[in-house]
Amino acid sequence: MTTPKRTDRSRALILDAADAAFREHGFDNTGMEEIARRAGLTRKTVYNLFSAKEEIALQLIAQVEAESDPAYRARIAANEDVFAQLENVLNDSAGWCLANPSLARLALAPAERPSLEPPPGRPSFQRLVRDILVLGQSQGKIRADEDPNFMALVLLGIYGQAMLSALAGFPFGADDIRRLVRVVAEGIGARRAE
Repeated sequence: MTTPKRTDRSRALILDAADAAFREHGFDNTGMEEIARRAGLTRKTVYNLFSAKEEIALQLIAQVEAESDPAYRARIAANEDVFAQLENVLNDSAGWCLANPSLARLALAPAERPSLEPPPGRPSFQRLVRDILVLGQSQGKIRADEDPNFMALVLLGIYGQAMLSALAGFPFGADDIRRLVRVVAEGIGARRAE
């Protein structure tokens, strides 16, 4: 078994410290100095490994996406019902968002406009939702005459606005997610024969 390099250990310490600080104080109220102190490292070390706390936050979000991706991929491979999968993925995401409000706000309202294609080279929530929609197209439950990348952005845009409302204190639970999936799916469902 190999020992992780010092840089890898330091990055892990920083991510753990930032995660705890963001949960306790919120993203806006956490500085690099606080993250360094919690990690037991110098501020210079933190800046050598991450350019800003936004980069740390994005790395934390990417880490969550990468950790949860294999379980969802197994459900896609098992050809499970697309609507059940969408509800599951969005419910799990909602739970994470409500438990991590400051990171969720960054994930739900990114500084850069999302592109039609998911980010390359890593698991992402956008890619996962797109791939579930592709499965739904193959199951004949999601319309096949539209680009699944575009449909994923539409669904995630509506979901993102709903979650931002939930983070602002408006109630939004599993039944609301089920309704959201149903309403959006009826709009993107397979075209009926005329």
